[in-house]
Formats: sequence, C-alpha cells, structure tokens
Amino acid sequence: MAAAGEKGQQIDLNQLSVQQLTQVKKQFDDEVQHLSNSYQNLRVAQGKFRDCVSSIKDGVADSVKDKPLLVPLTSSLYVPGSLASTSHVLVDVGTGFFVEKSTSDATKFYQEKIEELGKNIKDLENVVNGKANNLRVVEEILRQKMLAQQQGQVEGQAG
Repeated sequence: MAAAGEKGQQIDLNQLSVQQLTQVKKQFDDEVQHLSNSYQNLRVAQGKFRDCVSSIKDGVADSVKDKPLLVPLTSSLYVPGSLASTSHVLVDVGTGFFVEKSTSDATKFYQEKIEELGKNIKDLENVVNGKANNLRVVEEILRQKMLAQQQGQVEGQAG
C-alpha cells in the first residue's frame, strides 16, 4: 500500500488499473520534478547568501576603502563608486527594502538565513526522497501489471 494525495489516504495500488497507475505515476513524476526544482532554487539562494557573507568579509575592509569599485545598478550596468563606510552596509531584507546594519550584524543576518535555508533544504530533501520512493513503488507495480497483461495476451493467443 502507498500513500495517495496530500490528505494521507491509503490505497491499495494492486487494485488500480494500468491506466490509473499511469496517472498516479505521472502525478508523482510532476511532484518530484517540482520539488527537485524547489530544492535547487533553495540551494542557489543559500549560495547567494554565502556570497554576501564573503563579500562583507572580503569587500568591506579597510584595505579596500580608498580603492575604486564598480557598483551594479542592473545585471548589466555598473557605475564607478567608492566605499563610504567599512563598518556599515545596506542589507536587502526582501521585497526591495534595505536596512543599514553593522558588518557584524549583517554577517549574522546572512548566517541565520543560510542556516534557515539549510533546515528547509533538509526537510525538502526528506519529502523528495519519500515521493521518489512512492514513485518507484508505483513504477514497480505498473511494470508487474503490464507484464501480467502481456502474458495474458500471449496465453490467450496460444490457447
């Protein structure tokens, strides 16, 4: 028996027809694909937060205070600038809002985000593994039913 739907219903997969099993398999395929994409997106976000921590550590230091730098306005447009402060940075807290924080507070903020995403990634990984196991069960039962169906046709032709 395997779980079906999000309500935790239990159904006996052996009672389903080949067509119904094919639909269940497609649903699990779609879910696993969607969850895998979400997993990848969380990993990318976690990497960006790690980049923010390293940028604060390496890019906001007294050694780079008087050096010219390029400030990104868009993904393809940069303008020359200089570092105004090595003790405070603007932190994007989401939806276009920025908050001025000390470099230590900003690093702490990003480290907390990295840890939070790490927990979410671990939870999502467990969900993906569960769905993938359910998918394997459905595929195995579908394969068995199709083999039994083919054998029935061969026996019907021979008899």
